[in-house]
Amino acid sequence: MPTSQDQLKKMAGERAVEFIHNNMVVGLGTGSTVKFMVDALGKKVKDEGLTIVGVPTSERTRLQANRLGITTKGVDEVDHIDLTVDGADQIDKRFQGIKGGGGAHLWEKIVAINSDKNMWIVDESKMTDQLGSFPLPLEVIPYGSKQLFKRLSNKGLNPKFRMKDGQHVLTDSKNYIIDLYLHQIDDPEKLASELDHMTGIVEHGLFLNIVNTVIVGYESGPKILHAR
Repeated sequence: MPTSQDQLKKMAGERAVEFIHNNMVVGLGTGSTVKFMVDALGKKVKDEGLTIVGVPTSERTRLQANRLGITTKGVDEVDHIDLTVDGADQIDKRFQGIKGGGGAHLWEKIVAINSDKNMWIVDESKMTDQLGSFPLPLEVIPYGSKQLFKRLSNKGLNPKFRMKDGQHVLTDSKNYIIDLYLHQIDDPEKLASELDHMTGIVEHGLFLNIVNTVIVGYESGPKILHAR
């Protein structure tokens, strides 16, 4: 019987916890795979007395961690982060990634760039030869967002506001999300640079040259890939 996607995610998440040791400051990512990791981490804190500080990348991760007895602090309350464990929506063969399907990529990137090491945990469906079939999220300032939308559209980037029940989806920073439906991204670095220079975009979901280790849940078991 084939292994379910949730089981693959759980495998990857539980394997990641083996890299977390006493007295570490750990960035806690956001998403369905990370949820399994935080559950396993909470069990280790409770059953084995593991002492760590978690730096959550979203309000929902903070609430989950606190429920499980994991001490959390904000990114500005710690002097370093040893390791951040996060999910990804898509990872290409050069270990470049798209994140932000859950709308947390701004906080995720802030925590990631302030971490000594970054680990992504995914199931095998997230691995691809080329980025782009997963929509690229942008966190954008509400003020002027319709004008920004027009500029993105004129560039052929096929933008869509992320909506729910007729309302704009809001990030934890109370910004909007625009998803770019690009189908394929031929030059992620060039696109990232272009988006970095567009006023009104707070952060995009291209995570380039940032991850050190990827744990992938396969039916045969979790596989550890060393990115850089």
